[in-house]
Amino acid sequence: MTSLTDNPLLQAWTAPFGLPPFSAIRAEHFVPAFDEALHLHRAEIAAIAASALAPTFANTLVAYDRSGATLARIEKVFYNLTASETSPALQAVEREMSPRLAAHHSAIHLDAALFARIDALWQRRNELGLSAEEMRLLQRIHFDFERAGARLPAAAKARRAEIVERLATLSTRFAQNVLADEASYRLVLKDERDLAGLPEDLRAAAYAAAKQRGETGGALITLSRSLIAPFLTFSERRDLREQAFKAWTRRGENDGEHDNRPVAREILSLRNELARLHGYSNFADYALVDRMAGTPAAVSALLAQVWEPAKARAATECDALRATALAHGATHPIEPWDWRFYAEKVRKAHYGFDAAALKPYFTLDRMLNAAFDTAHRLFGIRFVERPDLPTYHEDVRVFEVRGRDDKVVGIFLSDNFARPTKRGGAWMAAYRYQSKVNGQTLPIIVNNNNFAKAAPGQPTLLSVDDVATLFHEFGHGLHGLLSQVTFERLSGTQVLRDFVELPSQIFEHWAQEPEVLKRHALHCVTGERITDELIGKIQQAQRWNQGFETVEYTASALVDMALHARTDADGVDISEFERTELARIGMPREILLRHRLPHFGHLFQGDGYAAGYYVYMWAEVLDSDGYEAFVEAGNPFDSEVAERLHRYIYSSGSTLEPAAAFRAFRGRDAVVGPMLAGRGLVDADLRQPA
Repeated sequence: MTSLTDNPLLQAWTAPFGLPPFSAIRAEHFVPAFDEALHLHRAEIAAIAASALAPTFANTLVAYDRSGATLARIEKVFYNLTASETSPALQAVEREMSPRLAAHHSAIHLDAALFARIDALWQRRNELGLSAEEMRLLQRIHFDFERAGARLPAAAKARRAEIVERLATLSTRFAQNVLADEASYRLVLKDERDLAGLPEDLRAAAYAAAKQRGETGGALITLSRSLIAPFLTFSERRDLREQAFKAWTRRGENDGEHDNRPVAREILSLRNELARLHGYSNFADYALVDRMAGTPAAVSALLAQVWEPAKARAATECDALRATALAHGATHPIEPWDWRFYAEKVRKAHYGFDAAALKPYFTLDRMLNAAFDTAHRLFGIRFVERPDLPTYHEDVRVFEVRGRDDKVVGIFLSDNFARPTKRGGAWMAAYRYQSKVNGQTLPIIVNNNNFAKAAPGQPTLLSVDDVATLFHEFGHGLHGLLSQVTFERLSGTQVLRDFVELPSQIFEHWAQEPEVLKRHALHCVTGERITDELIGKIQQAQRWNQGFETVEYTASALVDMALHARTDADGVDISEFERTELARIGMPREILLRHRLPHFGHLFQGDGYAAGYYVYMWAEVLDSDGYEAFVEAGNPFDSEVAERLHRYIYSSGSTLEPAAAFRAFRGRDAVVGPMLAGRGLVDADLRQPA
């Protein structure tokens, strides 16, 4: 048994830049380390709350922002590992600690003495002579406490604490159930008949996945998006496409111990009860209070502009798929597992776009360097690899991030490959946020992707969509790395949820900039630079299938909002609700939700995106209009526009109110036209108020 003095989580972290001692950390270290860190944090909070001195900004707000440093660093390591490199032992700790940690943070927000000091400062805020950033910190912390129930009656506070603790348990179970279904599924491709239609790079990735998982019977398709999506796109075996598609879409909906339907039902019931405790009729009303949108009505107004045009566009696309299927001798109706397959054939025939032939131009290493180079040209930063620094997995690469003066401004971890111990999807996370309150604290940021790893000695090839994902997550990473604020609570990506996707989505635009592609997209075999003709085909072909893309996304956002607008005290059968709601909104039968409810982690693996999946489109209005500033300047790297983007969007964290930050960058409020035009839903010259 490791003593507290020997526990690496509680010792000083002596690796360069304060990186965690990954190789020394074991699952059994976490519970005793958490016990000690929780004790320390409670003592810090008690000292602030019980102070005999009158509350000041320094002895209350700054002290609160500084508190819990030991707990925060352990939590960040823990939750990053449970997402990126988990194990049965870590999952057991997660099941034990998630409700305890939720209860701890809830108890702090419900501490009456602490809130009284914060509230006293809030009431006198205009007399305190605070700077703009200090006022923003006071506003955000005061709001955090009110939203967490600080003003509730005693009985309601107690019940709220119970709800929060239970929700943490359920969210953990939901996530682990999805991971279990993803990790257990195997579609073995035994012979050439099973492999029919698959391009060489996908075959190689499927054989590599089989080797990684100890499968000796052939190539392997898992439920990682970077394997399943191209399999559905290229496989000539319609029966196998159907089998794989149904497994992919039924994650979390299988009878047995990993069934998420009862888990989601209880989550929804508790969220409704939580909303009612705060005086709201449903969770959507409660959640939207702390969003740019403000109300469900504002969300509905945005989605309504898209839904019917998207369905009309998808219907036209479906006609093209039917014609193509008939031309290939297929008389069956188009089913959801057919869409990607025939859509690719249409794309190739109509636009000369051959996804398999393009992938050799997009090696992972070159596209990562393209993202680095784009950041350098926009913001003056450099990425210097440090293979000597510690990581939690052999596939992770570590980089120093250096500013214009060549000083290190942050550390970037790049974790790009799928593995059974890693949850699906792509995301950015922080091992440490930037702040200045305890001196200059550098951020440690990680990007996670789930690309299918190539065989040893071969380059990993990315699709055009994979490149967009890489740039998207890197945009989030830059949001964390470029943060220049004083207080940790306002740092990096800790902004309103429908603003947090702006830095990520606007960065995606450079993934298709000809100037970027011609510099970095080189054929991995011939060394040939991508041509203007191929770039043109990529850009033209991106308009194709936008009806499908928009329908599957918008339907997910509509279902999310409708689900969280319900007031069922006992929750709801999510599978039945999904069927009923899709029928009500007229969902095309040939298209399925991008994320079905039983595995919709955005909604149920925490509440950050609950009643909030719309935020990607809300932010798309901002990013599409924002990128127009570079178009208007006539240069995708215009220095003046880039400087405003850096100052007001990437480095300001939550020190500015989001709408004000966008106006400072763009010079006006956003308009919705560029987003609609970008999706091909309206004429390109349409400009409407957002």
